[in-house]
Amino acid sequence: MDDLESELLNGRRETELERSDRNLAELLQEVRVVQTGVQVLFGFLLAVAFQQRFHGISDFERYDYFATLLAAGMTVIMLTAPTSYHRILFRKGEKEYLVKVANRFTMIGLSSMAVTMIGAVVLVSDSLFPTPVTIVVGIVVTLGCATAWYALPLARLRATAREHPPAPRPGTTRTPRSAVTQRPDAA
Repeated sequence: MDDLESELLNGRRETELERSDRNLAELLQEVRVVQTGVQVLFGFLLAVAFQQRFHGISDFERYDYFATLLAAGMTVIMLTAPTSYHRILFRKGEKEYLVKVANRFTMIGLSSMAVTMIGAVVLVSDSLFPTPVTIVVGIVVTLGCATAWYALPLARLRATAREHPPAPRPGTTRTPRSAVTQRPDAA
């Protein structure tokens, strides 16, 4: 594909390799921002287990703590994986593959980060307030993560897909919908 075709496909004056480079740089920058928060939360969760009062927690709090700790560990693993992939595949001509895999790891990492945040808020709420308050707080945080991180971006994705259908790739043809639905004798 030449540069003009690439510009028509992605709306920028960049080659496929330049686009992959930009996408990877943006993704890794986003991961750096998220990683800091989850590492602090993970450290907090590790420190909590060694507090004297920790041994007096309820069974629910113990299970919530352990699930939250596991989710935090999963988040750190998933958000660190793109860096490991990049280092191992560095200069091997795998940039487009790396962007796809790093995006998947990041999406899984964000999902496990939502579980971590929900679990941590529920854990603290349960130790401070009665069960009904904890349930409400857990629901509100869950809805907040689901709305801000998934529902709104996915709604925008659907809207832009309707507004700007993807251009056909070079070498492919696209049959108009009206041509497919017309009967042969309707002409």
